[in-house]
Amino acid sequence: MIGIIGAMEEEVSLLIDAMEKKEKISFAGMDFYTGILKKKKVVIVKSGIGKVNMALCTQILIDKFGITHLINTGVAGGLYKDIEVGDIVISSDAVQHDMDATVFGYKLGEIPQMKVSVFPADEKLIQTAKNTCRRVNPDIQCFVGRVVSGDQFISSNEKKHQLIDEFGGYCAEMEGAAMAQAAYLNGIPFVILRAISDKADQKAAGSYEEFEKAAIKHIVRLVLGILDKE
Repeated sequence: MIGIIGAMEEEVSLLIDAMEKKEKISFAGMDFYTGILKKKKVVIVKSGIGKVNMALCTQILIDKFGITHLINTGVAGGLYKDIEVGDIVISSDAVQHDMDATVFGYKLGEIPQMKVSVFPADEKLIQTAKNTCRRVNPDIQCFVGRVVSGDQFISSNEKKHQLIDEFGGYCAEMEGAAMAQAAYLNGIPFVILRAISDKADQKAAGSYEEFEKAAIKHIVRLVLGILDKE
């Protein structure tokens, strides 16, 4: 069974509407929809915004539903220089940019007392997503790169360039690395899919409002295409 997580209602409602034989069950204030999508057994859930919500949601999916693969969909701010609003980033890996124990000698983003702080996505899911995106979204660019996550909306050039310089990030958002860490610890293959809604700069808030709906359409098309292939 495939677990599909979005942070906001807009990111999951179109997928839930397309499901067959769906049933709803709630845990920890989250509604989990089980059913069939593109002939695959899936569970779709809105996690809520932020890393804590995402980590909790991911563990519930693993413990309660026995999922075998995880897909995290949503929007993000673009960091990499060639990325435009509307393009899609597929995670090569994910890291928490706001994890800061540097005072104890750790690098920024390193999680104290853990051997791994950068969590790699599943190679097969990456390749499937990449091939599918080119097929179903021929009008946009698709990139494979690092997703950087933190409990903050990035809206300044200074912070944007720090995330590029420190982490080599392709996009910035608020949940993906939390799912990645939970998936890694549980041995579950995952991929993070992010449609770019803004450029994580001073114009980010206004751009986000304007382009969010178009970005979500691209990401929904991609998820449905991946399920057709998997």
